[in-house]
Amino acid sequence: MEITGYLSAVLVGAVIGVLGRLILPGRQRIGAILTLLIGIGAALLGSYVAHRYGLDDDHPASWWRLRWDWVPLGIQVGFAVVGVGLANALTRTPLADRDDASR
Repeated sequence: MEITGYLSAVLVGAVIGVLGRLILPGRQRIGAILTLLIGIGAALLGSYVAHRYGLDDDHPASWWRLRWDWVPLGIQVGFAVVGVGLANALTRTPLADRDDASR
């Protein structure tokens, strides 16, 4: 994978983090910065996994001057859903739960 692929994965990471958060049901107790970092990590990891297993460039789609592949995008969003779920599970503390109950 070229450096432009990784740079675009970082830029798309913000959108992927939000998609992962939207797909996961329920309320998540993580902030916007953590969502962005999870999205960037998921985008980079998904790009690496898709390239490693030869799944990139299988189903290209294009719009205007942008080109993307559906399979790596699905892998990236899947990693984002898992990452948001793990971050949400790790941020569930008795103190945070007690604070929510008083509202």
